[in-house]
Amino acid sequence: MAKIYPSLLSADFLKLQEELTQIEASGADGVHFDVMDGQFVPNISIGLPILEAVRKGTTLPIDVHLMIEQPEQYVELFAQHGADMISVHVEATPHIHRVVQQIKNQNVKAGVVLNPGTPIDAIKPIINMVDYVLIMTVNPGFGGQAFIENSLAKIESLAELKSQLNLTFDIEVDGGINDMTAQQVINKGATMLVAGSYFFGHNDYATATKQLKG
Repeated sequence: MAKIYPSLLSADFLKLQEELTQIEASGADGVHFDVMDGQFVPNISIGLPILEAVRKGTTLPIDVHLMIEQPEQYVELFAQHGADMISVHVEATPHIHRVVQQIKNQNVKAGVVLNPGTPIDAIKPIINMVDYVLIMTVNPGFGGQAFIENSLAKIESLAELKSQLNLTFDIEVDGGINDMTAQQVINKGATMLVAGSYFFGHNDYATATKQLKG
């Protein structure tokens, strides 16, 4: 059964503690924390002070997704402020091997992210190092976008490669996830789902979690 990580970008920040409490009660497996710098992606989101507050507000694992240029400058800070998992884009740095090792040196889980236009081949040199691979099924930067259908073949190819290499990394999927697309990506091999608009659009988060898990 896939693990569910609601994206806090879609939460109500005026009642963040209440939102975190409800996420915990919903049966979700963690929270997803999107960091955007306005350079690597065309938007600016949340950073270290909010992460510190979220860390105080929940015992769930916090999955930090760095959509930023030069992530190597910030990995240690995000680990120190409460991240349990940190993922970086292979497109954001020419030194992806070094950055993944830097994350692992902080004793947090290390992930690598692929944009919709980036092939799986781009991460083959480091695939045996990572704890999870995040497949973006929308172009990163904004919530509420439509799921890119040809991402399904990419997820399936990654799952096949994982099996061939006898590796155990999680396959995380983020973008346009709802009750229908969730089942599609799970069927192709996804083991972690990030849901924002769909999850927080429910009055009952437990129902949303159940529907996403299938």
